[in-house]
Amino acid sequence: MNKIAMRTPLVEMDGDEMTRIIWQAIKDILLYPYIDLQTEYYDLGLKKRDETEDRITAEAAAATRKYRVAVKCATITPNAQRVEEYNLKKMWKSPNGTIRAALDGTVFRSPIVAAGIQPLIPSWKKPITIARHAYGDIYRNVEYRVEEPGKAELVFTNREGEETRQSVFDFPGKGVVMGMHNLDRSIAGFARSCFNYALDLKQDLWFSAKDTISKQYDHTFKDIFQEIYDKEYREKFREAQIEYFYTLIDDAVARVIRSEGGYIWACKNYDGDVMSDMVATAFGSLAMMTSVLVSPEGCYEFEAAHGTVTRHYYRHLRGEETSTNSMATLFAWTGALKKRSELDGLRDLAEFARKLETAALKTIEAGIMTKDLAQISQLPQKKIVNTEGFLWAVKRELERELQQ
Repeated sequence: MNKIAMRTPLVEMDGDEMTRIIWQAIKDILLYPYIDLQTEYYDLGLKKRDETEDRITAEAAAATRKYRVAVKCATITPNAQRVEEYNLKKMWKSPNGTIRAALDGTVFRSPIVAAGIQPLIPSWKKPITIARHAYGDIYRNVEYRVEEPGKAELVFTNREGEETRQSVFDFPGKGVVMGMHNLDRSIAGFARSCFNYALDLKQDLWFSAKDTISKQYDHTFKDIFQEIYDKEYREKFREAQIEYFYTLIDDAVARVIRSEGGYIWACKNYDGDVMSDMVATAFGSLAMMTSVLVSPEGCYEFEAAHGTVTRHYYRHLRGEETSTNSMATLFAWTGALKKRSELDGLRDLAEFARKLETAALKTIEAGIMTKDLAQISQLPQKKIVNTEGFLWAVKRELERELQQ
């Protein structure tokens, strides 16, 4: 077959460890033979970030704003042990955090549902998409370890030098204090991204916070969401026959557990971090969780929701066989290809990406899967394959899909 042409490149962000191995294998086995793949490549592997003083991460974010669609491999966020292991100059920030801040984006995470992988919550029949605000809160906090008695204050100084002070706590002894912030414009961008995504998917949108306790911080989120919905989206939601509502996060958790799924649940940054992992685990596996960062301006960055699979990488380096699930990374590529085809009007590219997803799901549903899925699958007949073996099995199914 002739290779499918592309008009505009994707921004490609390479990553670390086992996912970097899988990244290349997906391209070699499932993409290069069929697509004249055009990418603007950025190596966000830890060594390259260290070598460039992390400038390459900012460059990748700028390229995403330019080309509007990016696909990213999982990357290491170094801790003290990683600094020593890789002999780094410093403990570099999370690339995901840097890119999210640069794009002021919202992260949407949704499980990949395959027959034979039964969710732990029996009532869940449809995917639950977590929309996570990707700015501020605890991820950009300021912390102080209190070592002696004293008073902690919240101080705001305006441009004229006038101070407003509010007591946080009078410490009788040792303790800890933390300050967080957010921006109205970022919250508004989060809200619009959520409303637009709900309209795209034709799904209900929930938003949850804790405004009864946080009467300024969380209440500001609630108010901005409601104001934008009333002014800009109420009529659009009515026409699409979908619903938006706000509820306390306590109530949202109870509703989620009792629901059948099929909606978008918007959460503040930390809540979304925790709840997306809960949803992924309950649906079966974090390796079956897609993630897309969407900016208010319409830029998209697709990636897997999981990390770099360090344990399998060290096994790979020792020459041992691995059985690493590549589904989320594969769906990051197909998601980016579908969005690129949508923006550029490339129906053949969109059809290829759809068939590749179908082939991957049919492979699992035929009982051919990596070890992590075999341990939770209810299928009566299962064949465990290694990392590359799964991709070759998907390729065989893809060939059948392409001939139809």
